[in-house]
Amino acid sequence: MKREQVKEFYKWKTDDIFATDKEWEKSFAKAEKSINFSKYAGKLSDAETLLKFLKENDEFSILLERLYLYAHMRHDEDASVAKYSAYYSKMRSLVAKYTTELAFYEPEMAQLDEKYLNSVIADKRFSDYDYDLKCVIARKPHVVSEAEERIVGMSSEILDNFYLSFSAIDTLDLPLPEIEWAGETVKITHGLYGIVLHSDNREKRKEIYEKYYGAYTSLINTITSIYGGNVKKDVLLSRIYKYDSCLEHALFAEDVDRAVYDNLIKAVDENLPSMHRYIADRKKILGYDKQYFYDVYAPLVDGVDVKYSYDDAYKLVIEGLAPLGKEYQALLKRGYDERWIDVEETEGKRGGAYSTGCYGVHPFVLLNYQPNLNDVFTIAHEMGHSLHTWFSQENQPYAKSQYKIFVAEVASTVNETLLLKHMLKNAKDVELRKYLLNYYLDSMRATLHRQTMFAEFESGAHAMAERDEPLTKEALCNLYAELGKKYYGNEIEHDYNISCEWTRIPHFYTSFYVYKYATGLTAAINIAKRILSEGEPAVKDYFKFLSGGSSTDPVSLLKLAGVDLAKKEPFVVAMAEFDETLQEFEKLMNI
Repeated sequence: MKREQVKEFYKWKTDDIFATDKEWEKSFAKAEKSINFSKYAGKLSDAETLLKFLKENDEFSILLERLYLYAHMRHDEDASVAKYSAYYSKMRSLVAKYTTELAFYEPEMAQLDEKYLNSVIADKRFSDYDYDLKCVIARKPHVVSEAEERIVGMSSEILDNFYLSFSAIDTLDLPLPEIEWAGETVKITHGLYGIVLHSDNREKRKEIYEKYYGAYTSLINTITSIYGGNVKKDVLLSRIYKYDSCLEHALFAEDVDRAVYDNLIKAVDENLPSMHRYIADRKKILGYDKQYFYDVYAPLVDGVDVKYSYDDAYKLVIEGLAPLGKEYQALLKRGYDERWIDVEETEGKRGGAYSTGCYGVHPFVLLNYQPNLNDVFTIAHEMGHSLHTWFSQENQPYAKSQYKIFVAEVASTVNETLLLKHMLKNAKDVELRKYLLNYYLDSMRATLHRQTMFAEFESGAHAMAERDEPLTKEALCNLYAELGKKYYGNEIEHDYNISCEWTRIPHFYTSFYVYKYATGLTAAINIAKRILSEGEPAVKDYFKFLSGGSSTDPVSLLKLAGVDLAKKEPFVVAMAEFDETLQEFEKLMNI
């Protein structure tokens, strides 16, 4: 489908950011001319000057984010439109120029006396910046010289090219062939791949699996070079900033205790026997002598046709999130009515789904909606991100409005969990209940187990690079294959295609992101349990978390909602949820 064929109501309303392209161009020109922060260099030891710098930087950053948001959203609508590709390129150049202009800041702040910094933190005029200034003190051992910082800033556009190169392949240049589906000959897309893989047509599942991976493996040498470069970039930056490892760098940047990461890996590893049991159950239910990875999403429950139009799906999401209260439901309705969402899959449009936004403008959501249950939950998921953004921006000043990536997946998965519980509670039909339990198991498997496996792959790949071992396609595929055997067990065939799965994961270009899906679901399961058992007091605590932005470290923010990920208990609860769901499913399926 071409974009012009989509009804206006199902396109996001970008003119809420800039009314016209000309307005964007005018604001871009203004921003380009107004970058002048080097005038503050050497003067931040004066509190008045420091405050003036911070406020001016906020004002510019708000404009910069708005410009960037418009450019990347228009680009993502159709990557083949040269005009918006140019906008996006210009924004990356502007961001690089801005980053270079601020190169003096970190080194100069690192040289300031800690007593002075503490006095500034205690000054109420700096209340918007107190947490950031505490982080400045913590970062002192990792700050480099102004010259080094300037080089990193000037290199930022180049360093971003690894992701952009993969994205160009994944969106535009991937040689995806055609397939016969639903009586038509159609080109395979990322969305269609998901639909067919969830179908009960094993022959088509096998065909699309082999063709889909064939496209990636045909470019495996190129993708290996791109991904290897991205990993080496991480190693370079971690060494420049004097961290012992890329993982330490990533966790420090998020202000997250290493215990959280270790707790996750340990808890999932200890729960792998349950994962293996579920994979074995799937094979038994499907009645296969051999089970392949194109079978792991096959429906296990016959006779349940769960399809929703986008409009019906959205209504269901609003109903399912009633435990969060009328204010939350009203915001969901507003997002639907006011066109925060770009709904349809169209030619040249970025695949997948995401939520985005900037200060002073409501959030936006990109979808490629398909009428299946998975995409119903995608609506709930992305609107969870959006309303987290909404609450943070409504309750925090700009400097504290952007929550850390570590907690970015919590609100989204709270929504998914509450929606699932709502549907289970109202499932009168036994077959529908089986179907939903199967869906929940697959969701937990894909998030708690699979994302943790992804995290172990990232750790392994980065450790290889840190040891100066070559990141060849053989080395990366072998690493991924060994992890696949560990996580999925012996009741599935581990073929070459699945050992190459790493080649198609966009999140690997934002290193050490994926584990946060698993910690996010862990937190969400705990929060949802509390909301459903305690009601309003738990909702109020949860809204404190949603409204927290980056006012303190993310682990402390989650404590406001009653979850302490620095302890093992929340992970035990999440793993128990998988086990209990599996037991009920096995009972209903007579296994």
